[in-house]
Amino acid sequence: MEPTIVWLVLLIVFIGIEILTLGLTTIWFAGGCVPAFIAALCGAPVLVQILVFLTVSLILLFFTRPVAVKYFNRDRIKTNAESLVGRTAIVISEVDNLEGIGQVTVSGQEWSARSAVDGIRIPIGAVVTVRAINGVKLIVEERKEG
Repeated sequence: MEPTIVWLVLLIVFIGIEILTLGLTTIWFAGGCVPAFIAALCGAPVLVQILVFLTVSLILLFFTRPVAVKYFNRDRIKTNAESLVGRTAIVISEVDNLEGIGQVTVSGQEWSARSAVDGIRIPIGAVVTVRAINGVKLIVEERKEG
């Protein structure tokens, strides 16, 4: 089969996969097919075409993917527990890491909680900020007033 046809077929396949997945998985290889196709049109040996394809694909993957992922996921809405990070909660049962106790309420839901700082007890009624999630426990930090 003619190398130019192979590169065109690969380009279509990679774009088709990208359209189906929308996960920025194969677009980089589709980008590598274009200069390989041009190299084939210019009569470059197949080995050179493959090297051009691999080089351009890897350059696109490593240098543009982080930027694309940043903008691609910018409007992604956090779901479930991850949406709680940064939110305010109220302590409903004293938080004490040493005793392994504590509960907070966030938007009407009760969660087990632990302090972000060991050795600090957070009293009932304290306002805290959710800093992280560890398993099914919220890691909280008492808000500083002032």
